[in-house]
Amino acid sequence: MKPYSMEAIRIFLAVAEARSFTAAAIRLGVTPAAASKAVKLLEAQHGVIVLVRNTRRVALTEAGTALYASLLAATTQIDEAFLALTRYRDRPAGTLRLTVPRALGALVLKDLAPRFQRAYPDVALDISLDDGEVDLLEQGFDAGIRLGQQVAQGMVAVRLTDDLAWSVVGAPAYLARAGRPRIPEDLVRHATVRYRFHRSRALAPWSFVRDGDRFQVETGQHLVVNDTGLIADFVRSGLGLAYLPVIEIAADLAAGQLERVLQPFVPRTSGLFLYFAAKTQSQPKLRAFINMATAAPTTTPTDRSGPI
Repeated sequence: MKPYSMEAIRIFLAVAEARSFTAAAIRLGVTPAAASKAVKLLEAQHGVIVLVRNTRRVALTEAGTALYASLLAATTQIDEAFLALTRYRDRPAGTLRLTVPRALGALVLKDLAPRFQRAYPDVALDISLDDGEVDLLEQGFDAGIRLGQQVAQGMVAVRLTDDLAWSVVGAPAYLARAGRPRIPEDLVRHATVRYRFHRSRALAPWSFVRDGDRFQVETGQHLVVNDTGLIADFVRSGLGLAYLPVIEIAADLAAGQLERVLQPFVPRTSGLFLYFAAKTQSQPKLRAFINMATAAPTTTPTDRSGPI
């Protein structure tokens, strides 16, 4: 296919509409000679005469009339396409892809997502549940939600929740049967339900603090799951102890379905953050989500009194 110039097409359409090289040149801000040269080059490239010129007027040939009709329709479509593109600049629209941790992310989004969709019906939410590390740009996500320590360097991070309280918990029936650990080291004699990260395959550590020093206890692998919601189910069933965020099991603690142990030894961790690449935050769809998510940060449940 022979090459064509968008500039030549623009000039041809203007001349065909004005029936004058001079009038078309004035409208486009070029010289009449440049307009004439562009059309002559177009004709030479394609071997067809599209304009008949004389000293008094310019007229379209039959081929020129057909070309004008086709190009006018095509350029109208192009104009409409670029006009439609401005909606992504002027108002939130399109698809917003988010990666969030399975249980904690769902707790944050269960109220936020419906509110966002009601406020911005032109934005479709595409939410992926994943507890592992995710490269936002490589995997095509606009933003993610993670604990503060899991946010990759170089990302912009905005806080969504307070620091998170965690607890080692068990069902009353299990604690009555197996006894209550008094110090973290007692956990080696207990059945535990552990969390395994999906991507790295590593077990989530059970971290403790004593006299200002942090340490971890390896409890073994009595039961291992890569979903914290299922871990909570297993613990409620009396299968052992688990290390879980209070925000996820607050209702169970309040109802007495789960009880906490070793609470004086369990430290808080950083809260949940919304993170994204700096260069993407100007997108209206992401900016709208950031504004709504940070307008009223989620408050995590506070520690409740009870058995420790």
